[in-house]
Amino acid sequence: MFLTNNTALPATTIAALYKSRWQVELFFKWIKQYLRIKYFLGNSENAVKTQIWCAISTYVLIAIIKKELQLNASPYTLLQILSVSVFEKTQISCAFQTDGYISETAPTANQLNLFDF
Repeated sequence: MFLTNNTALPATTIAALYKSRWQVELFFKWIKQYLRIKYFLGNSENAVKTQIWCAISTYVLIAIIKKELQLNASPYTLLQILSVSVFEKTQISCAFQTDGYISETAPTANQLNLFDF
């Protein structure tokens, strides 16, 4: 299998080119998997960069929220919760309390569990 039709280049250069191309492929796989970008809304370079920048910014903000509030939910689940409460004036920590991601009070040692037999 030929990676390039330039046979004058040394093998190390061709390997470095292939590694660079592979990094681009991995980046786009990461975009599709984590940023939920299935297609680009525009065709220009600026439109693609803007859409990627917005998606990465959203992902970083969700990661910060997840770390600060010590949540165990996936970033996708957090995005779902925030998208439901986007038109409500709610503190971020309160948005996750109602869904059981943050316990309001720690259970006491003498409190019985429903499924304790």
